[in-house]
Amino acid sequence: MNEFRILFALSTADAAGLATFRRVAAGALAFDGYAPFNEQALYDLQAGLRTAYLVRVAGHETETGHVPGMAASTGSTNGDGHVGAAATIVVGAALGGRGEIDLVISPEYRRRGFGRTAFRELAATEPNGLTAWSHGDHPAARALAIELRFVAARTLLELRKPLFSAEAGAGASDAAPEAEVAGEAEAASASGAGASVLGDASISGFRVGVDDAEWVALNALVFTSHPEQGAITEADLAARQAEDWFDADDFLILRDADGRMIGYNWLKVDGAIGEIYVVGVHPDAAGRGLGRVLMQAGLQRLADAGCTSAALYVEADSLGPVHLYRALGFTDHTVDVQYRRLAG
Repeated sequence: MNEFRILFALSTADAAGLATFRRVAAGALAFDGYAPFNEQALYDLQAGLRTAYLVRVAGHETETGHVPGMAASTGSTNGDGHVGAAATIVVGAALGGRGEIDLVISPEYRRRGFGRTAFRELAATEPNGLTAWSHGDHPAARALAIELRFVAARTLLELRKPLFSAEAGAGASDAAPEAEVAGEAEAASASGAGASVLGDASISGFRVGVDDAEWVALNALVFTSHPEQGAITEADLAARQAEDWFDADDFLILRDADGRMIGYNWLKVDGAIGEIYVVGVHPDAAGRGLGRVLMQAGLQRLADAGCTSAALYVEADSLGPVHLYRALGFTDHTVDVQYRRLAG
């Protein structure tokens, strides 16, 4: 028996239900321009650490937005996005567990109270200290947070940078030889300075099965205060290495003269928008300009791979990195806000 009125929990064996969950997420991404569930949340779902839900209502309620004390339907989802009886319609999706909520309502069913009802149901099952992400910092999410006594706790920026000059146009990678990568001139003029900064250090590709443990340890040290990135394990690393987009040569490793790993810039090349997936420098090597050198090397590799833009995510209060990224030409694209429920 489902314990919720408007939510339907999916088991890991419910392939049709999980396919519907993914379709709801893909529809929201296409409409909003940003994903409703972040990558770590989806990895946690895949690992069985979080639970997926469908937000579903009786068909006539999609017109009124009114959700009475409806009886919970039983049975798994079917392929057309309905749950149980044919009159029950999926209007959204959610993730719960690990003290965090992620929720999205399909664009065509918004502003009818479904999000509020679903959020209240999920929040009632979670402990104090519960957090919830608002991807895109949606005004409706802000209003709901205030109503339910949540306060903004973190702000995550997505920054982007074009990799080709405006004159070269979108097809710069296939254009005439004079098409110039944005920032290439600056990188060339700074190449001598970059070599000077590197000294005896060098940049090479990641060695799968050799560098794993050393990278996980360095990453944990660099991101010691970051709740998600700093907690990545070798198992998490292996899961990402299994993704279609992973290429060890796009995982740039900076080593000192003794071969010790002192920095990295992991790139995700998966389409026209290349991502600076995660970049870090050992605290003992900070302040020498190595982060800038790693960023420039990464941007050049993304351009060489044919990416037209570069993207990255950074905490808004990480003032040093934000300053560096803006100096390299990155500008705001989207803002994600994490809210935390007040105690009491």
